[in-house]
Amino acid sequence: MGAPDAPDAAAMIALVKRYFAAVDGEDMAAVLATLSADCRFTVETHGVVLHGHAEISGMFTRLWRSHDAVQHDHFQFVSAPSEGRIAAQFRVVNTLHSGQLVYKSNCNFFTITDGRFSTVAVYMAGENTLDKDS
Repeated sequence: MGAPDAPDAAAMIALVKRYFAAVDGEDMAAVLATLSADCRFTVETHGVVLHGHAEISGMFTRLWRSHDAVQHDHFQFVSAPSEGRIAAQFRVVNTLHSGQLVYKSNCNFFTITDGRFSTVAVYMAGENTLDKDS
């Protein structure tokens, strides 16, 4: 069983929504505020493994530089509060610099430790937009 101070489902969902609002708003400080300093961030479908704020920040900087906008919506959640885990299925709409819209269906699996994500595992449809290197 999880720790007695494990977040409830509503708090877990709020943390996921805060993370994605920060990603969509290109707010690096707010993104990093949701991640532990040693967060392990993987894109499972593309073999990407990142550790810590510096590597994760680089990935988001490249994402934002490569698109006019990114948007995450149409969320569905499955949470396991006693385990500190939550899954989110959602739609991604990436706006390319040409104005073209690219739609994806993704699923992320999060582990929450001490109120922040200690792991993020991304399963992404289509082309990888979360590269480790540019």
